[in-house]
Amino acid sequence: MGLKPGLHVFEYRIEDKFFAPYGDQDFKNCIADVKLSLDKKNGFMQLHFDIDGNVDVNCDKCGNILSKQLWDEFDLVVKIADEPELMNDQEIDPDVYYIGRSESHLMVADWIYEFINLSLPMQKRCEEEEVGGPLCNREVLAKLKQMEDEVMKESNSLWKGLDQFKDLEN
Repeated sequence: MGLKPGLHVFEYRIEDKFFAPYGDQDFKNCIADVKLSLDKKNGFMQLHFDIDGNVDVNCDKCGNILSKQLWDEFDLVVKIADEPELMNDQEIDPDVYYIGRSESHLMVADWIYEFINLSLPMQKRCEEEEVGGPLCNREVLAKLKQMEDEVMKESNSLWKGLDQFKDLEN
């Protein structure tokens, strides 16, 4: 790698077109700023990714579009090795990656893709105070309530006949 030892900082603006090679995403209107601090040492590099930005996601409950903030930090160690493929296959730490001594480029796109996806919240829902509010899809919430009531009725009738056996002793 042609970089001199020391700290090097790279900044990337990530938008929807970045994700095209990766297929459809669970979000859109991504505007993320990625700051990569690469500290090159002898035989290895320490990478620190700062992710900041916003994406639009669909609420898991009502389906409406929500804007969610991206923010996270990730660290990665890239080690230089003679047999990087073998070393990567054997490595159990996901935060360590190996490259060959003759590598002149370090492709970070897959890591940026992964780290942005890891920055998304697991549950994408309207805030508690917004549920049922003007931004919520009331039709979907009403249908969910109706379906929940139907399931409860079916569930109760399924076990109804077992009440007669509750007080029997062996």
